[in-house]
Amino acid sequence: MPHVIIKLYAGRSEAQKHQIAEAVAQAVMASAGSSEAAVSVSIEDVDPEHWNEKVFEPDIRSRAETLYKKPGYEPK
Repeated sequence: MPHVIIKLYAGRSEAQKHQIAEAVAQAVMASAGSSEAAVSVSIEDVDPEHWNEKVFEPDIRSRAETLYKKPGYEPK
């Protein structure tokens, strides 16, 4: 039962969010062998000025051992 949480800079349209969610769900189904009914995807908007405190520090830097795709940037 994969559930994927995507955190993005705020500003994407609802259509873009649906497209992203569908593409991610398809990738999870293909790579994990999950059925469509088992996969869920949520998208959280994050203001760019809060990215470091709300995403980078708690989800990336503090949980580096869980990252399978690491970012190629360091916060400012």
